[in-house]
Amino acid sequence: MSNIVETIKTDLTDAIENDKLVLPTLPEVALQVREIAENEDSAIMDLVKVISNDTALSARIIRVCNSPLFRGSRAIENLNMAVSRLGMAYTSNLAMGLAMEQMFQATSDMIDKRLRATWQKSTEVAGVCHVLAQHYTRLKPDQATLAGLVHRIGVLPILRYVEDRDIQISSIMLDNVIDEIHPRIGAMILQKWEFPKELQNVPLEYANLHREVPAADYADLVLVANLQLIAGTDHPWTEVDWKTISAFDRLGLDPEVDMNEEEDLNAQMEAAMALLK
Repeated sequence: MSNIVETIKTDLTDAIENDKLVLPTLPEVALQVREIAENEDSAIMDLVKVISNDTALSARIIRVCNSPLFRGSRAIENLNMAVSRLGMAYTSNLAMGLAMEQMFQATSDMIDKRLRATWQKSTEVAGVCHVLAQHYTRLKPDQATLAGLVHRIGVLPILRYVEDRDIQISSIMLDNVIDEIHPRIGAMILQKWEFPKELQNVPLEYANLHREVPAADYADLVLVANLQLIAGTDHPWTEVDWKTISAFDRLGLDPEVDMNEEEDLNAQMEAAMALLK
């Protein structure tokens, strides 16, 4: 079985080195949304028109707008009102992130379950990132949400490879392959998708517990969000002395304080995570 692991790693690494790895493409609605967001002449109605073609996406954005995180004095009843309240930048990043969910599906039960679990975890991380960015940094909450959603995007081609070749492999060995290779693939995907530079390094950097950078960035947010979600579990990262993880300092957080025990903050994180499900 270990030969299978090495074969997968070698095949994927060779494909990366020779620029032959088939990378996923952004869903059409996400591409259209980004194009409108990047066009200085675009108006809110342009964004509304594109998103309204996707009924499910429209409904989710309206639901986000009526959530405790954004709720105003009056309920939002249509997409136009929702985009007006959230703003074009936030709406476009949120729409791009939510549109990616359709990519995390497969025909094989085992791979489908894996992909859905990856997306589920990513939405949880994204929700915590949103709240951390809003309360502790000058980083943009919408970018923080997107960073959380894509930090494990590199898992996609690996699972597609296993599914396409009908490879029989244990969960532990597959985890080994994913942990070793997904960061590099993830960075390649975000570069191909022309994501902002500050997001392209997130897959490569978020798992580096002892990274040192001049100021808090989105990789710091994703790292700390992951740590918050594994607190109290038997994850290997819980055995590390979190006081040695400088990302907490850069975010102005106390690593010894469990944010889940702070009622207001915990409620907001729960609300943010629920939005993306």
